[in-house]
Amino acid sequence: MPPRTVRVLIVDDSHLVRQILLEGLNKDPGIEVVGTAADPYVARDEIIRLRPDVLTLDVEMPKMNGVEFLRKLMPQYPIPVVMVSSHTERGQKITLDAMAAGAVEFVAKPKAAGGAGLEGMMDELRTKVKIASTANVSHWKHKQIAASSASSGSGSAKSAAQTLSSRVVAIGASTGGTEALREVVCGFSRAIPGVVIVQHMPSGFTKMFADRLNSLAQVVVKEAADGDQIVDGRVLIAAGGKQLEVVKFGAGWKVRVFDGPLVCGHRPSVEVMMNSVAKNVGKIAVAAMLTGMGADGANGMKNLRDTGARCIAQDEATCIVFGMPKEAYERGGAERLVPLPRIAQTIQAILKGQM
Repeated sequence: MPPRTVRVLIVDDSHLVRQILLEGLNKDPGIEVVGTAADPYVARDEIIRLRPDVLTLDVEMPKMNGVEFLRKLMPQYPIPVVMVSSHTERGQKITLDAMAAGAVEFVAKPKAAGGAGLEGMMDELRTKVKIASTANVSHWKHKQIAASSASSGSGSAKSAAQTLSSRVVAIGASTGGTEALREVVCGFSRAIPGVVIVQHMPSGFTKMFADRLNSLAQVVVKEAADGDQIVDGRVLIAAGGKQLEVVKFGAGWKVRVFDGPLVCGHRPSVEVMMNSVAKNVGKIAVAAMLTGMGADGANGMKNLRDTGARCIAQDEATCIVFGMPKEAYERGGAERLVPLPRIAQTIQAILKGQM
């Protein structure tokens, strides 16, 4: 049986952008653009009429921006949404608000119009539309979506203990991971050993994401910089567009952030991070694999578990996309599947020797 064609509705206030996206998406025989809409009001009617599989949604539009539209749409008609974002600070903030409101993926518009940047964006959009078509967003039905309460700098008064961690917690995530990570990181107590996270996300967005988590969580959260020490009570988020490794540093560890090649198609790559934890931390590490498409990190987690480390993965029922956790579990990297609401609790119980 041939693969099912993904039916897409494009929502963007610019006629030119709608045309570019339409032509670019239709280049893929596995995608069919079934309609376009210039604003959310038209989009609402077209969703009911056309029943698309995936929506592409502009972040900033007149009348109602993409986030406001999602907050109204998702509780009534859950549908996988890929946001089309800008690299501006405002665009990055609205994109993260959109992920909190139910969007499953986003692509960033190229900084320069035309050429290789545009074609690269369209390649990414075609891929992410197909990923989004497999996403489970049914949990948004009838859900009340509150406006974002994160405020810039509200967590700036916090400071992590300067005690080098005696253990390391490593977490990987991709599609759907921003919200999964929010739940996990906000579930950590200040006593948690140092945490390193790889979330597939482009440069620029990872700092804003880290700052947002820092404003919400008990622990300190920051974008990882080369040489940052892994200390108790601090979470380091891998920088977009860079690879991250955990390396020995005296009696503890620090992170190495560098310009490496794509691994498993990603930079940062969960595989790179997990393999470094396996090599340099070993059996005293604890790892978790959260929602995401593909298999990035699955072999690295298997290598880590083979050292005697404790490794878990998010279960299918609570994943947006049960790809990376499934691969980690089936390849023997994850010892058990855990619902998202219990992952922070499970990690902390393992660290305390209670599991």
